[in-house]
Amino acid sequence: MFSYPAACDVDEELLELVTMVISSLEGERSCKLRPYDRARCTLVYLRKHDTLEQIAAGFGIGVATAWRYVNDTAERLAAFAPSLTEALTSHHADGFVLLDGTVAETDRVKAEGHFSGKARREGVNLQVIATDTGKLLWISPAMPGGTHDLKAARAHDIIDVCTQLDLEVLADKGYQGAGGTVITPIKRRPTTELPDKHKKSNRVHAALRAPVERAISRVKGWRILRHARISPNRLTSVAAAILTLTIYT
Repeated sequence: MFSYPAACDVDEELLELVTMVISSLEGERSCKLRPYDRARCTLVYLRKHDTLEQIAAGFGIGVATAWRYVNDTAERLAAFAPSLTEALTSHHADGFVLLDGTVAETDRVKAEGHFSGKARREGVNLQVIATDTGKLLWISPAMPGGTHDLKAARAHDIIDVCTQLDLEVLADKGYQGAGGTVITPIKRRPTTELPDKHKKSNRVHAALRAPVERAISRVKGWRILRHARISPNRLTSVAAAILTLTIYT
């Protein structure tokens, strides 16, 4: 095995942020790597999703040590992620948010309920909320990939909280029947054709929702959420860590 230098497409300010988080919570604990290098380990793992063996070789540490550094730092970052209510009350745009679900693929699960028919792969369901411009506001905890988006939204109290805050939610047809302040496309009845005015309304709705796809794309830029090699139980804290890294930069 040999190590080699490699680039990671993360801004320097983000590296400084993670280093500061580690340093502020470190106390007198003695570690083989300084906080700056532990931050680099974590960002490489989350962003590029290099294997722990690759990270360990690159930083001259053991695999178990690499895992401990990455896991501890991710947990610390996750602790700074806002709750759903905190995220939504920080939103001051035009009175609506965008909601969509995505599946984060994982190769470490064969448990019932984790296969997503929509994505055609094993993984976890993540609910993503963004502003009308595509700015990420919140990522939900992970649920089995086979969970329907509407069921997941209800489980995370997204519909109830948005209704209490009088915040309209634009969502796709997967959320039809949600109630509250959720607005979905107008559904065509069987054997009938939508009137032109309803088709136009659906086109406007789709255009307004488009920015949430950019938010999901930005989230999936953290490659650990494209094909994770860890237990799906770990992806809740990973998603929260990525939320922290995204909203504070």
